[in-house]
Amino acid sequence: MPTTTTATGPKKASLGVIFLTLYLDLIGFSIFFPLFPAMLEYYLGREGRGGILGWLLQHIEALAQTWHLNQSYTAVLFAGVIGSLYSLLQFLFSPIWGARSDRVGRRPVLQLTIAGTAASYAVWALSSSFTLFVVSRIIAGIASGNLSVATAAVSDVTSRENRSRGMGAIGAAFGLGFITGPALGGIAAHLNLLDRWPGLAAFGVNPFTVPALIAFGLSLINLVWVRRRFAETYTPGLSAAAAERPRHPLRALLSLPSAPIRGVIAINALFVLGFSGLELTLGFLAVERLAYTPRQLTMLFVFIGVVSTLTQGLLVRRLVPRFGEKASGLSGLSLVCLGMGWLSVAHSPASIYGSLALASIGSGFCYAALTALLSLYASEDEQGRLMGLYRALGSLARAIGPVCAGAVYCFFGSTASYAAAAAVLLVPLALGFALPRPVK
Repeated sequence: MPTTTTATGPKKASLGVIFLTLYLDLIGFSIFFPLFPAMLEYYLGREGRGGILGWLLQHIEALAQTWHLNQSYTAVLFAGVIGSLYSLLQFLFSPIWGARSDRVGRRPVLQLTIAGTAASYAVWALSSSFTLFVVSRIIAGIASGNLSVATAAVSDVTSRENRSRGMGAIGAAFGLGFITGPALGGIAAHLNLLDRWPGLAAFGVNPFTVPALIAFGLSLINLVWVRRRFAETYTPGLSAAAAERPRHPLRALLSLPSAPIRGVIAINALFVLGFSGLELTLGFLAVERLAYTPRQLTMLFVFIGVVSTLTQGLLVRRLVPRFGEKASGLSGLSLVCLGMGWLSVAHSPASIYGSLALASIGSGFCYAALTALLSLYASEDEQGRLMGLYRALGSLARAIGPVCAGAVYCFFGSTASYAAAAAVLLVPLALGFALPRPVK
């Protein structure tokens, strides 16, 4: 029978290692967010309209014309397509890594996926062509099993009563990573090795090599940190759950015998579907209604990151254990619905910031409470497999949500887009009332 560790001694310290691991991982992942427009310009100037880039831009521009978008939005759509590729690979591989961690333990899988992430940044650092850049994102997507495995490790080292606090720590690491990463990317974007050593171009060095090397270095630090400080949190066994071969995520969801587990996985996917469009359309809304500059848009996203970090690092840790995971999840979904509905009619800076605060606080409670609920519903020997399935379907929703939100925004306007998102979020809210309270 597989066993989890007690939350004492060096294995309790693994929770801190997991926090730093996810923080470094998210910095590396988000460091290139501010670079997409410049990357598109660089590769387009280097390769013209040929190859994969030309084919991709042709279809994106046709889509932009269909939606009657200004051509300046092409870079945003380009970033969305690349982001969707990453999310789709997460959808396919998260269950595989999660199930494998149930068979061989968390530590070796974390090391393997972090090494794969480092390899993806090494390829990006030498991506003189757009094709190589796409290859680097494919490697990163395949290796993106860190989250499901790390979440399972948190389940291993926390008691059932404190499970939501552990999940809140994961959310705080995410929020901090998404604040730090883009800031580093924006600073590093001004450091071009080719300005001083143009001959390095023959080796694949490009204007974005410095941010890629920073991400690569962080991944190496992450790998060494896990190898030296992460004590295995899970003793693998030969249970039926651990030995089961991962199946297609949608088929695996339908075949789960536990109705509460099916329910919480479906609720999370629907929540992500309704909420994830915010990342793509918020910039359009702020420009349309407030004529925000890029600097003001950056501050808007930093505000979201700060609120999310404080929510999951402080409020979740104190309030979820007091009121329970189910009540906290329902409250979070309600706040997100209110926030998105308010955004649909917000036309002043105060109202937009206020509605984003509601949505950010609500999403922080949702992420922590729903993840904790799944962990509490699942048996100890299937945490990795079910966390992988949970993250996989969330990644699929994250790939679909922004595309749907963009389509509604462009065809029917910003008010309809956010009102529709609020309506979609009413579905997981209704489903959430049927979830049982977990036994602790």
